[in-house]
Amino acid sequence: MSEKLKKQLIQLSHELGREERALAILGEGNTSVKLENGNFLVKASGSCLGTLSDDGITECNVSNILDLFNQSELSDLEVDKALLDSRVVAESKKPSVEATFHGYLLSLPGVKFVGHTHPIHVNKLLCSGNGRDFAERRIFPDQIVCCGAESVFVPYVDPGLELAKAIKEQVEFFIGRTSRAPVTILIENHGLICIGKTWQGVLAASLMANKSAEILAGALACGNGSANYLANDQVDRIAGRPDEHYRQKVLNL
Repeated sequence: MSEKLKKQLIQLSHELGREERALAILGEGNTSVKLENGNFLVKASGSCLGTLSDDGITECNVSNILDLFNQSELSDLEVDKALLDSRVVAESKKPSVEATFHGYLLSLPGVKFVGHTHPIHVNKLLCSGNGRDFAERRIFPDQIVCCGAESVFVPYVDPGLELAKAIKEQVEFFIGRTSRAPVTILIENHGLICIGKTWQGVLAASLMANKSAEILAGALACGNGSANYLANDQVDRIAGRPDEHYRQKVLNL
């Protein structure tokens, strides 16, 4: 197990769990990192992001997790048992029920870290009728730079294995349509997932998504239900600019 990667996972978790950022409270949210051996570390169920420590992290066998996607009609108890069986060290705490989608997302090329939170401003939109527009459209340049030109939108599904399968379906559709992996995934009436090659990129996307949501909510309020979205060619222009790619590199996104 890489101690460096574990420290980076804890640092990401603490940053996402800072109370003043309003991204996650109590036991909300979870984080993960892919290890050199292909397995992954994930926040254990019930642990808090803001105070996460070594004993709140569990290493999971990725093969065990990915095998779950090939099974249907598993009961909650069967999923719980499979999660416990996925632990590399049997004495470790039970991994989060959302370890299933972490395992899938970390199997995507170039993805090293995953951060899932329940940001207040993001959920204002995801719990309204504006969630899909927030996912598919953009309102200012830095949103594009940090969160991607478009996000994946996942209609509400009960948390657990079925949600992981829905995320997989929507992400694969997105990749097939755009020829690139997403940076941000928005789950209706639930929350935000950010993925990336660095923990800094996941943190930046999480913070920028919440800022973007707050701005969009304000724009909709000021505009009596309408917002001034960027046109598709404007979004493509920002997403393709060499200077923005350089900025992403400098910021370690």
